[in-house]
This record gives sequence, structure tokens and C-alpha cells, in this order.
Amino acid sequence: MSADVAVLIVSYNTERELVRCLESLRAQRRSVTQQVVVVDNASSDGSVAAVRERFGEVELVASPENLGFARGVNLAATRADADFLLLLNPDTVVLDHAVDELVAFARAHPGHGLYGGRTVRPDGALEPSSCWALPTLWSTLMFVTGLSSLARGSRWLDPESMGGWARDTVREVDVVTGCLMLVPRAAWDQLGGFDERYFMYGEDADLALRARAAGLRPIVCPDAVVVHEVGRASAHRADKLLLLFRGKATLMRCHWRGPRRALGLALLAGGVAARALLARDAAWATLWRQRRTWLRGFPAPAT
Repeated sequence: MSADVAVLIVSYNTERELVRCLESLRAQRRSVTQQVVVVDNASSDGSVAAVRERFGEVELVASPENLGFARGVNLAATRADADFLLLLNPDTVVLDHAVDELVAFARAHPGHGLYGGRTVRPDGALEPSSCWALPTLWSTLMFVTGLSSLARGSRWLDPESMGGWARDTVREVDVVTGCLMLVPRAAWDQLGGFDERYFMYGEDADLALRARAAGLRPIVCPDAVVVHEVGRASAHRADKLLLLFRGKATLMRCHWRGPRRALGLALLAGGVAARALLARDAAWATLWRQRRTWLRGFPAPAT
């Protein structure tokens, strides 16, 4: 018999966080039946052993190589037998029956395709990364000028953050992020899952753009709450920046055309150059030196 929801987790050297996440899933389970699939991306810590020893109900896929996030999720989805797929970061802790809340919301509000929730920090303060507005030329210009950093949360100067909205009301959004994303199985199959050219970062925005083109409307359910320790699943800051900007460049190359794409990529490069020069930050300087790599975006997946 299929489950109500398959929880898909991709892990990489996050043993402590992964154990806490799985414990919270087990403790917060209510009436919704769950299948849990963990794809481990060749971790060198004790992640695989911990899952095998402590969570017999979890289906573990131990990859011999680091597949990245998009490929890892797609692989986990092939093992899923459920009405809904729930993408969940290993550095999250489920609160207040969040999985049940999200599934119930999706059933009560069909047709949206992508469903997100509310993420908070360990101290309970809002952690806004559960959803974002899509990048535009204006938001990229604000990045170049530094105004998006100086006026975080501003509706006009930091538009991708969606202003001062605390993610505490039901709202349609541009992007539901992959840290907490529920997708009906039919919608996932319709969209073809994640584009595997995105190793990490950008794949959720790409999925959202394709979902909206298919007539779906991503939405947030504020009653589905998880703690999210942002960055705990990421590596060295310079490496993270390289992946992040490679994802941004890939998104522009895939979805923007003509002068808009050329200007967008130039603005991205300009913002990095300004930070490398003015901030005197080694990570930004490294990113600037590697601009010819990340501006090309991720390569198209092999056919």
C-alpha cells in the first residue's frame, strides 16, 4: 500500500543534523502515513551508519559519489510510492506535526503544485528561506549597488526577500525552496522533477518557473513549521558561493533571453567584482577569480 507522503532527504556529511531531522519526523508523525527515503551523497562521516543503526524504517540509498542535490532528489523520488513527495533538508527539525499540516493543506487547496511552509531559526525567530521572489533585472541591480544588503527586507531594495512578510499567512509565491517543499506526485511527474544540470542551488527556482508555465501556482502554508539551520548542510563559504552563483547564472541562461540575459549576467559579475574590491573578503575575491567558470553556468546533463 502506498503512503500518503514520501519524505525525500539528501544528505552530505550532516550526521548530527540528519539524526535530529529523522528523530523529529518520527516524533511528529500523526495520522499521515510516511515513507522516508534518504539519499546519502558519499558522506565521509557516520551518516550512513547512523541511519542504518537507528532508523530501520528509513530506506537508505548510499551513493558512491556526490550526486548533488537535484540528482539526489530525483533518485530518491524514483524510490517513492506515495501521493505526495516532501523535499526536506537534513538540517531541519519538524515542529507541531508540520508534515501532516502541509499534506492536509495541499489536499484542501489542490492545483498549486508546489507547497511550502514556514522556517524558523533554533531560537524561534523567522528564517525566511522557505520561499523567495524570482530574480529580476531590478533585484540584480540592487545586488550590484549593495542596497539589497544594506536594506535587507525592503520591499523595493531587496525584492527577492519579499519585504517584511513573516511567512505567517497563506500566500502564493514565486519560489518554494527545496528545504521544505511538498509536491503532488502527479505534478512532480508532469514537470519531470528537477533539472539535473543544477548541482546545487537554483534547481528550485527553475522548477518554480516551469511549474508556473504549466499553470501551477506555488503557495505557502504558514502552519507547517520547521527549524532550519541554514548552511549547516553546505561546505566552505567560497565553495558555497561558487555553487550559488553558478546556479544563478544557469537560471538566467535557461530562462532569460537576448539583452536581458546578457545584462543580467553582467550585473551578477559586477556585483561580485564590487564585493571583491570593497569588502576585501577572500571568498568574494576567489569567486571573482573564478568568474569564467561560474558565469557559464552548470553544464547541461549528459543524455
